[in-house]
Amino acid sequence: MNQSIARIGIVGAGNRGIRCFATLVNGRDDAQVVALADQNAQRMQGALEVLGSTAATYSSLEEMLASAQLDGLVITTPDYLHAEHVVTALKSGVRHVLVDKPLATSVAGCLAVRDAARESSSVVAMGFNLRHIPLVARIKQLIEDGVLGELMLIENREFYDLGRTYFARWNGRREWSGGLWIHKGAHDFDIFNWWNSKGTPSRVMAAGGVNAFRPDKVPFEVKPETPIGPHCTVCAYKDICPDFSLPVGGVDLFNDATADTDNYRQDKCVYLTESNVHDNGISLVEYDNNVRASHLECFACGFTDRLYTIVGDRATVTANLNNPTQIQVIPRWGEPRTIDVAPPPEGTHGGADPLLVDNFIAEIHGAALPSSSVRDGLRAVAVGEAAEIAWREKRSVEMSELVDLEQLQ
Repeated sequence: MNQSIARIGIVGAGNRGIRCFATLVNGRDDAQVVALADQNAQRMQGALEVLGSTAATYSSLEEMLASAQLDGLVITTPDYLHAEHVVTALKSGVRHVLVDKPLATSVAGCLAVRDAARESSSVVAMGFNLRHIPLVARIKQLIEDGVLGELMLIENREFYDLGRTYFARWNGRREWSGGLWIHKGAHDFDIFNWWNSKGTPSRVMAAGGVNAFRPDKVPFEVKPETPIGPHCTVCAYKDICPDFSLPVGGVDLFNDATADTDNYRQDKCVYLTESNVHDNGISLVEYDNNVRASHLECFACGFTDRLYTIVGDRATVTANLNNPTQIQVIPRWGEPRTIDVAPPPEGTHGGADPLLVDNFIAEIHGAALPSSSVRDGLRAVAVGEAAEIAWREKRSVEMSELVDLEQLQ
């Protein structure tokens, strides 16, 4: 690239695209968001106001790619559009693409992206921001250095208070997100795959359910003559509902005017939800190298954290993201010790998003390789899709049912 400032386009003018990626890019001196694409013109106008930007706006990705000269593209549209948008970008010749997780909502979608990537000279990076959290990366190093010996078990327990908003937004529709084992679990399954780099996922079991966000679980008395909902800002009970929530992206991006354009709101009542995903569940992933990994996720809780336990035949490691500067190492023989970790930078997702954007811009400038790839995206989605099948059909799923295992290696 000859120019010193990378010209970035973003497709999807929602919270993730604007308040995260666009804001981070525009805070740099080596990159600038020059183009936005979204089918909702009112939302793009709100985005320009949030950013204080004069970026060009387009009603579709195709329109943007036909007009704007881009060095890189960030894809933050709803998950079911990811594969289509990555393939479109690759065929148009965009050299650097960053797609927020998941890569697609199915293995089939991931394979379509893989095939398009192989036919192009472009680089596709995944938005797996967890890899950039210093604590998570340090655990990876401990595993690679042999501190734990041979891996045996990996456990993650994720509690996500803001996850309740999935049941008010598009994320809660399986046809749009692939289900939460894909939309949310892709982060965690990727970390399992990354840490256990010598193994290939071979079988998945999962159980899940809806225990909290359903009509019979409204946490206050509802008067027969006064129904709840249909969305928070007009609900008669908004002053007493503990789950009252304004749009996640802010009223600049999601308001009555934008809803009039595409009939989409972010504040539908979580108890009257049309969601068809779980609000809690546990999954178990078996690998071909005799490693097992379990992932618990709960979106009906009053706190947010990820708590890790990684067990090898020589030592066990424990850590959690609410204490991001310390890792506990407990040897099988010997005394426990604490490893100090550099604190993450300020920023969303525990400082991971700024580091993810750093990596993407450095990649565009030829100063770094992407931290994750299409292969990584495929592996995470494959595990997530297997988990979706497993809990819905109440059975274990062989990975070979979804994809040739050689394609996961």
